Amino acid sequence: MARQRLGQHFLIQGSVLERIASAACPDPQPLVIEIGPGRGALTAKLVERAARVVAIEIDRDLAGYLRHRFAGDARLEVIEADVLSVDLAQWGPAPIAGNLPYYIASPILERALRLFPPRAVFLLQKEVAHRLVAQPGSRDYGYLTVATALFATAKLLCEVPPSAFRPPPKVDSAVVGFSPCAPAMPDPEAFLKFAAQCFRHKRKTIRNNLAVMYGKGVIESWPEAALRAEQLSLLQLEEMWTRWGML
Repeated sequence: MARQRLGQHFLIQGSVLERIASAACPDPQPLVIEIGPGRGALTAKLVERAARVVAIEIDRDLAGYLRHRFAGDARLEVIEADVLSVDLAQWGPAPIAGNLPYYIASPILERALRLFPPRAVFLLQKEVAHRLVAQPGSRDYGYLTVATALFATAKLLCEVPPSAFRPPPKVDSAVVGFSPCAPAMPDPEAFLKFAAQCFRHKRKTIRNNLAVMYGKGVIESWPEAALRAEQLSLLQLEEMWTRWGML
């Protein structure tokens, strides 16, 4: 039996597990990648829907437990590794699903969505989930929202109470589905640096946040100068970035 490690909470509620699996694999798939399989509750759902499941687990005990639990099932390959050190592109485009720990959710999302998989479905802390799907002007809207929206459309699929886990965490969770799409702009990384500067100080205006890098004189005439970044949609930020590039 795999040991319970500090901070690990395993999803056990069947309806939520089924929701994640069906969203990741709405029809039979040749391959699906699972991040953080834990004790294999979601894995069991995925192997029913895919010809092959690659499960990436950092915990040695849990990786061993999975190999024992699914011994003889050729559909499952367990990779014992830190997902941030794994080249996910090696398996080609495939749906990605999993339970993302709060402290590394952002870098995993960044890596996964930039592969442009057909679909991605992740269980996240509810606070993070709400930031990913937030609308301009809302309390949760920020740089993470914009950086995610540049590469995918995010949709809140369901909220998950602590009672759905064993042991129950102290926070609520949520399932978010992603439909990745390649950015239309030629240099998304440069745009993200620009967007990060717009959001640098949450309570400051576009004028004040951009003045440090670009000078107040140029920004002063922009219609967005007196607004805060949280009030601007991705499209409006893209328009500002294009305008700056034309100066």
